[in-house]
Amino acid sequence: MPERYDVVILGGGSGGYVAAIRAGQLGLRTAVVEADKVGGTCLHRGCIPTKALLQSAALLDQVRDGHRLGVTAADVSFDYGVAASRRDSVVTTLWKGVEGLLAKSRATTVPGRGRIAGKGQVVVTSDGEDRVELAADNIVVATGSRPRQVRGLESDGSVVLTSDEALFLDSVPPSAIVLGAGAVGVEFASFWRSTGSEVTLVEMAPRLVPLEDAAVGVELRKQFERRGITCLVGATLDPSTAERNEGGIAVTVRTEDTEQRLQAAVLLVAVGRAGNVEDIGLEKAGVAVDHGRVTVDGEQRSSAPTISAVGDCTGGFLLAHKAMHEGVIAVEAIAGREPHPLDAHLVTRTTYCTPQIASLGLSEAEAHDAGHDVSVGVFPFRGNARAVVWGETGGFAKVVADGSTNSVLGVHIIGHEVTELIYGPALGALLESTPFEMSRAVAPHPTLSEALAEAAMAVSGEALHI
Repeated sequence: MPERYDVVILGGGSGGYVAAIRAGQLGLRTAVVEADKVGGTCLHRGCIPTKALLQSAALLDQVRDGHRLGVTAADVSFDYGVAASRRDSVVTTLWKGVEGLLAKSRATTVPGRGRIAGKGQVVVTSDGEDRVELAADNIVVATGSRPRQVRGLESDGSVVLTSDEALFLDSVPPSAIVLGAGAVGVEFASFWRSTGSEVTLVEMAPRLVPLEDAAVGVELRKQFERRGITCLVGATLDPSTAERNEGGIAVTVRTEDTEQRLQAAVLLVAVGRAGNVEDIGLEKAGVAVDHGRVTVDGEQRSSAPTISAVGDCTGGFLLAHKAMHEGVIAVEAIAGREPHPLDAHLVTRTTYCTPQIASLGLSEAEAHDAGHDVSVGVFPFRGNARAVVWGETGGFAKVVADGSTNSVLGVHIIGHEVTELIYGPALGALLESTPFEMSRAVAPHPTLSEALAEAAMAVSGEALHI
């Protein structure tokens, strides 16, 4: 007879393992089916290893520029092997931590690939054979996503790369073309440039990081070009022109009025991710899938009553922290609680290139499109004492508000180490803080956080230090 569980979770990534931990806290007997290692894409092929490498690159940049602060280091070099070893050590430490948390929660980890085989039935396949059957009162689909491929530019693991492959190259490529200037593309472009690559970014949209506020994209391009990164926006790369050669790959890129041939050692395809929703039995189980995304309600329930879904396979922001919150919501609903649905406007976004980007809520353009009475406050970091002390005065904090309702609609920040700032606005958004309340929260001096208060004051034209 198959083992019976209150909850069987397909996938042990960010959404899956957090769901299992919360299920254990709620007294639910839980199994997590994972084909690789618990922790998923974020821990093993995404957030954590990339940030480990980016941290090494950021330190390299600081040491090189130390002369501006009176610190001169001779013969500065970058040892990719050491950085890669540290990357792997960081991942292993956190992976072992996740395994320990699952054990503490009494969750059973079942190795293999899970498939829904009928109502309340999960079959686990490993080594090509169906080896385990599980009975589940409830199933949570947390199967994550994978890098999208471009027809004609399919990855080969050496010259044409996805982010998974770029992360584990044996060395830093001497030159790189990055197709796509979203978070993944700009992070790799930033890392490679810091470590010596000649980098060209190719983005179809008219600006970098097109999902961010337009002013952020403009500022990022300015700072990237200052660093020597070539940025081609409003540009298309024709896959039919790709030609692998002794030096790597050559492609033709076109803008509205130009055409040029680019040559590089590698081409990174960073055009988004696709949910892993195929071949796991969703259709047979009556789970609605729309354009590659599992359709869910505010409690993460799918169209099949006992099947929920969380994380990247449900679409929206493909972010680990969003998946974690959804995992908690899903199992709390299963346990009979009444969790509050996750508001997409409360989901923070962070990008760890140099300079960093952090955001929340609506951009200025999105606020206008939604019909709001838009008021905007911007405070440049050149007016912030901590930024001046750091010698990192590029960038700004921006608050988008509704003048009629006196509500904060969005917060957008670009600059040095700003990813650490966004939790404050996130808490404020959860508590429905007004621009006035943001400005009256007492920020310590000198810190970057003062820029958020100043930006909130700037909404009404009352900023003090500009």
